[in-house]
Amino acid sequence: MAADELSRGMTLTWRDLSRVIPWGDTFEGISPGGRDVEVERNYLWAAGEGGDILCEVAVYGGASRYDQGARARGVISRKE
Repeated sequence: MAADELSRGMTLTWRDLSRVIPWGDTFEGISPGGRDVEVERNYLWAAGEGGDILCEVAVYGGASRYDQGARARGVISRKE
């Protein structure tokens, strides 16, 4: 589920994201296995402001299980 959410998160363009970074959100969802989960997606500068953007996703079964959640990350490159 984290990989699927990452693939959606990576569809946003560098240009659009660069206007709102740092940015993130968390929402409740249902995993493919039918479990209630929280899905967190964050966008941060990968190395320095104005460069590539890091997209991080975490899917976990509630706040007490954050450390045991699934994670995925990808980089949205700045293209000149």
